[in-house]
Amino acid sequence: MKFHLITLFEEACDAYLSASIIGRVRKEKKISVTYQTPRDFVDNKWGKVDERPYGGGPGMVMTALPVVKAVEKALKKNVGRRTSYMKKPLIIWFSPSGKQFTNKYADALAKYTDVVLVCGRYEGIDERAKKILKTFAPVKEFAVGEAVYTGGEVPALAIVDAVTRRLPGVLGKDASVEERRIASSAVYTRPETILYKGKKYRVPKVLRTGHHAKIDAWRTKR
Repeated sequence: MKFHLITLFEEACDAYLSASIIGRVRKEKKISVTYQTPRDFVDNKWGKVDERPYGGGPGMVMTALPVVKAVEKALKKNVGRRTSYMKKPLIIWFSPSGKQFTNKYADALAKYTDVVLVCGRYEGIDERAKKILKTFAPVKEFAVGEAVYTGGEVPALAIVDAVTRRLPGVLGKDASVEERRIASSAVYTRPETILYKGKKYRVPKVLRTGHHAKIDAWRTKR
């Protein structure tokens, strides 16, 4: 599985994607993460990628062509002296009006070999970039939660995380994928009793019975 992030902040993304489980599976080459920055595809010496919006309004807008060229570079595969394109990539575009990203979509994305995540900044990306990208590969628009973020990096990291944990061999046991079993908002571990400021806090009795049907029923009620 290959993730390709289009971002102005590679260092921020890579800090997260180099840690914990995702960092481990990257080292094991079960997934790969590459980055392209639109700044590498501008025609000015300052690396400027934003301009004022047509029609007025607050903030700045990312220009279309640097984003398009960054995605185009991500989609290319170099084989010897030949340059070809990926057979079945998917491009993800983040938008407040996009579909809310859920476990269902995470399962679907796990079936792709290449996913390109376009991380916007400022007030967004010139809409013409999306129109051009649709000529490259399918584009799906997603929103991750109802909050407004300063950029697409946080949603992109959430998607990489959610998709990666669904890939075969990433988690120790299939049961570790919580959404595939009966989940609970409350979890407990050792010790059985915690003493804090003279008060005892115990693990619920049902969880100590070993009776799986009763435990599942308890979790369902939570």
